[in-house]
Amino acid sequence: MSKRPKGRRQTGQGKSATGATRRKSQRRLYGAGILLIVVLGVMAFWLLLPEKDAIANITVYKSPTCDCCQKWISHLERHNFAVSVVNRNDVVSKKQELGVPTRLYSCHTARVDGYVVEGHVPAQDILRLLEQKPDIRGIGLAGMPIGSPGMEQGSRKDPYTVYAFDAGRNTSVFSRH
Repeated sequence: MSKRPKGRRQTGQGKSATGATRRKSQRRLYGAGILLIVVLGVMAFWLLLPEKDAIANITVYKSPTCDCCQKWISHLERHNFAVSVVNRNDVVSKKQELGVPTRLYSCHTARVDGYVVEGHVPAQDILRLLEQKPDIRGIGLAGMPIGSPGMEQGSRKDPYTVYAFDAGRNTSVFSRH
């Protein structure tokens, strides 16, 4: 009968159980090391990417419970606007203060570079406003037309018009969608 060292059990293949356990532990450590390297690599990639400068800072006044307003804000953020949100229970008084014509009222109002933006106006219209810098108070989209930013519902898209308005609350067509 052969003597074996204490603490080792013979396996059917002539390998000790502790050796097999050791190799299994080494494989786990190797796998964990690889995972750690991958995670650190991904983190470094994201941290080293240059940040895009925001096109403009925009402040949105909205009801704290409005879901479509939040969707419009997400639309602006996807188009590289830096958005600040002011939740208000009384958004109408802000609209009046900023000179929004009553017929253009929607669920939220915003301020960007001295202009007022009322409702679900597409980001490209806001960009055009900021590029052209017309002598107006702002632009607005009345109501909440289906298919406008924040009001998407499948493939349906109703036609809508964005209006420019001046200090006298006079309106003119700014864009049609």
